[in-house]
Amino acid sequence: MGWLLRIIGLIADTHGLVRDGVYAALAGVDVILHAGDVGGDDVLDDLASIAPVSAVFGNTDQPGDPRLVEELVRDYDGVSIHVSHGHELGSPTPAKLFARYPQMVIVYGHTHRQLVTSLDGRLAINPGAAGPRRFDLSPAVARLTVRGGNAEVELVQLAA
Repeated sequence: MGWLLRIIGLIADTHGLVRDGVYAALAGVDVILHAGDVGGDDVLDDLASIAPVSAVFGNTDQPGDPRLVEELVRDYDGVSIHVSHGHELGSPTPAKLFARYPQMVIVYGHTHRQLVTSLDGRLAINPGAAGPRRFDLSPAVARLTVRGGNAEVELVQLAA
């Protein structure tokens, strides 16, 4: 079977800022999934200059924004992906996310901490916060490569 190679940009917690480094970090991706705390339509418009964008709302986003949804569920070449901000779980942890969502890859934000956790062939990914620097954490994004029903993630640090 001829599997396609898909590269998915993962971003979260932009809080109204698209850093210059995001363009290079996500260059060549097929689609961008934003895990919330977007910070306005300008962010989505800027990201759309890189690739098509789908986004969920976070706890700091304006209610009722028609471009943001509560959760995204996508399937790319046999890999099911769930995206939410994570605040719906209070303090999100990979264990809580794995227990709540059945998808193979779970993408979330909220904590601003870049993290990849693997459990029984599943991945929980927090790409980190790409927006204003907070909590002494470096800004970051991630690239998810999907092919033949498998997923691999690369964490990408952005210049502070």
